Amino acid sequence: MKRSLRRKLISSLVFLFVFSGGVAASPRHSKYLVYVGTYTENGSDSKGIYAYRFDSNTQQLTEIGLAATTVNPSFLAVGKDGHFLYAANELSNYQGQKSGAVSAFAIDRASGKLTLVNRVASRGADPCYITVDRTGKYVLVANYTGGSVAVFPIREDGGLGDASAFVQHTGHGTNPQRQEGPHAHSIDISPDDRFALVDDLGLDETLVYPFDSANGTLADNEARIGKAAPGAGPRHLALSPEGKFAYVLDEMGSTVSAYSFNSSAGTLTALQTISSIPKAFTSLDESAEIEVAPSGNFLYASNRGHDSIAVFRIDRNTGLLTLVEYTPTKGASPRSFEIAPGGSLLFAANEKSDNIVLFRINPRTGRLTPTGRVLDIPQPVCVKFAPVDR
Repeated sequence: MKRSLRRKLISSLVFLFVFSGGVAASPRHSKYLVYVGTYTENGSDSKGIYAYRFDSNTQQLTEIGLAATTVNPSFLAVGKDGHFLYAANELSNYQGQKSGAVSAFAIDRASGKLTLVNRVASRGADPCYITVDRTGKYVLVANYTGGSVAVFPIREDGGLGDASAFVQHTGHGTNPQRQEGPHAHSIDISPDDRFALVDDLGLDETLVYPFDSANGTLADNEARIGKAAPGAGPRHLALSPEGKFAYVLDEMGSTVSAYSFNSSAGTLTALQTISSIPKAFTSLDESAEIEVAPSGNFLYASNRGHDSIAVFRIDRNTGLLTLVEYTPTKGASPRSFEIAPGGSLLFAANEKSDNIVLFRINPRTGRLTPTGRVLDIPQPVCVKFAPVDR
């Protein structure tokens, strides 16, 4: 190969590497359905779950509308094969029980509409978080008011069976108004599917349970515990792509706690705690959502009150965070957000201003810039992407 041609080829590769941020890979799929979970009660105009079409190549977004009528589908999870959607119905009383519900929906890829397969009791009041394990065989749910977590096997038809595991938390925290008892706020699965990590706001703890993906059980007697500062209120957790580090967002303390995660033992070792809001902000803030960029280079955390998303750079070697910026979400109370496949867009769900604002992510700096696109949806709570071009 001639030297001049070799130089041109190397220059082209370097440009592509830098332009993409050096690490971000293209998504495996290009066509997606975007589902939005909402609150439907207490004066909301929402009827349930709403849907859009999204092309990750062109970033074109097309509205579908109401996909399913259901009560308080506050958090969503997509099944492993993309054919089913699961929703936590945040209720305190379901069929006469002190429990919420979990709904299983079949996804019509042609229309984007959802058809209910079945619905089961969540085994605790006000389920607020739901996820699917790595094998795609189980749905795991965190019940906030109930202070418990449960596991449900996924049937062949995509519906949910009877709970294969249930763990009731006990105890309380230091804040008598918010931490009078346990409040399980999230449950996530480690990359190797061996552990379930549960944030409990009421206990100021992140509990790590050994998870048996063959039987859908949690070894609650073998829990490893990461302790938060008293009154911090752990809410949501995000793992680095390789699973070396865990980041816990504390709702009441408006802080992010960084941990190293031992994937063999399931233990958390505290590394750092950093504020998710500016020191000068003294009004009430309740931090809400946290996510690591697909590149693994940046972390994002939303703040309700400050109404912003904090952007942090991640040191890939140490796991430590450095603040990049605070970006206003151009709406009130960003309860959740989701980074679109490919890592170039962030969808910020502003619950109290009834909109979702789209931001462009700079792959080199992590900074957020509004695209000018705003989706009008009543009380949006959760955004999830389901691939449709498998």
